[in-house]
Amino acid sequence: MAQATAAMAIHPTAVVEDGALLGAGVEIGPFCIVGAKVRLGEGVRLLSHVVIGGETEIGARTVVHSGAVLGGESQIRGNDAEGTRLTIGEDNVIREHVTFSLGSKKGHGVTTIGARGYFMAYSHVGHDCRVGDDVTFANGAQLGGHVDIADGVILGGLSAVQQFGRIGRGAMLGGVAGANEDIIPFGIAFGAHAKLAGLNIIGLKRRGVPRASIHALRAAYRAIFLGSDGKFEERVARAKESWGAIAEVREVIDFIQAPAKRPVCRARLHGHEAAEEA
Repeated sequence: MAQATAAMAIHPTAVVEDGALLGAGVEIGPFCIVGAKVRLGEGVRLLSHVVIGGETEIGARTVVHSGAVLGGESQIRGNDAEGTRLTIGEDNVIREHVTFSLGSKKGHGVTTIGARGYFMAYSHVGHDCRVGDDVTFANGAQLGGHVDIADGVILGGLSAVQQFGRIGRGAMLGGVAGANEDIIPFGIAFGAHAKLAGLNIIGLKRRGVPRASIHALRAAYRAIFLGSDGKFEERVARAKESWGAIAEVREVIDFIQAPAKRPVCRARLHGHEAAEEA
């Protein structure tokens, strides 16, 4: 029998295996399955036909809609799921048929989802991914294994990020886009093989970034990605000298210069001004 900390509502058709830990006020709807190593935080709601498996922890007040499968084995040939985990933060909304995989022994053993995310129907987070807070995944957005998604990222519908990819804080990937290169913080990228189309200016304003900082970030972006004076690495170094005191610029440059398995996504060379203002 499941261990509970306070009153909870479990539909008679639901299966909750021995050993599961359920917080106060948890609701488990019709035909849900909750595995023996699952921990559900206070006020978590599983609406119906939800499967939670593996060693999975779900933070308080997260709502999981019908058909979602969280904590399934990582999709790797010959993978051994023993000892791997999935952790999900508080106040997430996980819509219909979303799938989050456990970590893998070939990776670092855990898949991590932050807080306050909104994951629309059929979106997927692969094994060993690290997803930050306040993200939005539109319908069918897909992450391969080992992907790092920073806070506030928005993924468009039917977009995909290749394994070991990185998307920096506050960036956006357009719908039906494929990211096989890393996308800088605050960038906007789109296309089948995604390229930068400017900066997420609206997102920066919504975050309260000062106008002077936005102007510096624009200037650094143009110098790094649209300039023709010297090699890419040289342009990055000059931008650091000119605008590196601005926190947002420094974040972009640190992202570019950090060790990574994939190259940094470069910019489209036409129409970038219109894209920045979009």
